[in-house]
Amino acid sequence: MIKLRTYIFIDSLQPQLAVYLGTVSQGFLPVPGDACLWIEVAPGMAVHRLTDVALKSTRVHLGQQVVERAFGSMIFHHRDQSDVIEAGSSVLNQLKTTEDQRQKCRVAWSEVVRSITPDHAVLINRQDRKGSMILPGQSLFILETEPAGYIVYAANEAEKAANITLVDCRAVGAFGRLTLAGKEADIDAAAHAAVAAVQRLSGVVAHAQVHHH
Repeated sequence: MIKLRTYIFIDSLQPQLAVYLGTVSQGFLPVPGDACLWIEVAPGMAVHRLTDVALKSTRVHLGQQVVERAFGSMIFHHRDQSDVIEAGSSVLNQLKTTEDQRQKCRVAWSEVVRSITPDHAVLINRQDRKGSMILPGQSLFILETEPAGYIVYAANEAEKAANITLVDCRAVGAFGRLTLAGKEADIDAAAHAAVAAVQRLSGVVAHAQVHHH
């Protein structure tokens, strides 16, 4: 039984996110403006069959494929949105499911830290960075989502909404993690856009996400 954890269509990759994906992906690199589709399934090995289905059905390029023990994810992209949408449809058909049956995104953590100290900035840049550097005095936004793949959508929407710097965006593993930096007002706007975007998405609440009080 293959479970659809994340299914996200991005109409137009924003410049920083597109370039960031290029630093972490092993496949065909996307360019800004490409449409892309991020799909995450469980168990992980299922991605090979689904990747094959998508590539044979359309002209999409495989940007990244990550196969972990529990989860597998893949990202397709193409200049032409219709190709990407068609690739997604072929994967959903193979799974005999729909986009609305994806696991609903849960925001596990969301926080703005204002006016970062020099010590803190240096440490973030050493530890968590595949993107740009955060500078002392800037504000920091951190977001964690479950499943992980939704963080890519959050990052793209944040970049559309405000003039921010993408520090890091990790979309594999149990949780997705996003780190953004910028001026206080820009970070507030980006934070609002990112959280609102993932909370708007349809999906089915997983049993593990139901918290009993």
